[in-house]
Amino acid sequence: MRDAEKTIGNLMDKQSVCFLGAIDKEGFPSVKAMLQPREREGIHTFWLTTNTSSLHVAQYRENPAACLYFCDRRFFRGALLTGTIEILTDSESRYRIWREGDTAYYPQGPDDPDYCVLRFTARSGRYYHNFKSEDFAIQETIGN
Repeated sequence: MRDAEKTIGNLMDKQSVCFLGAIDKEGFPSVKAMLQPREREGIHTFWLTTNTSSLHVAQYRENPAACLYFCDRRFFRGALLTGTIEILTDSESRYRIWREGDTAYYPQGPDDPDYCVLRFTARSGRYYHNFKSEDFAIQETIGN
C-alpha cells in the first residue's frame, strides 16, 4: 500500500459505523458497534461519543487498551487499528464534537453527566484486502 493514511482514511470515511473493542475484567475482548467517529486526525486520533454509564467506559477505566475496526462489506476489506482510549468529560471536548440531534441520546445537552467523549489514539494498524492482510505504520499528524 503506497499511502496508508489516504487508503485507510478513504475506507473509514465511507462507513457509517465502526466497531470499538475493549478488554473486559476477565481479560476477554468486548466489541460494540458505534456510529462513525465524529472527528479524526489522519488515521492516528479519533473522537467518538458514548454514555458515561456504558459498560465499555467502565472497561476503559480499568484498561485503556482498545481497537477500532472499519469494514467495507461491499469490497470485502477492512482496517483494524489498535491503541488506547481516553475518556474525556471536560467541556471543551464535549462541545467540540456535539452535534444537533444528540439530545435524543443526551437530553441535558453537552453538559449531560451521561455524555462523554472517547479519544482513541492508534499505535498500529492492519489492512485486509484482496484476500491478504498487511500491517501499516501509524504516524501522528503534526499541527492538527
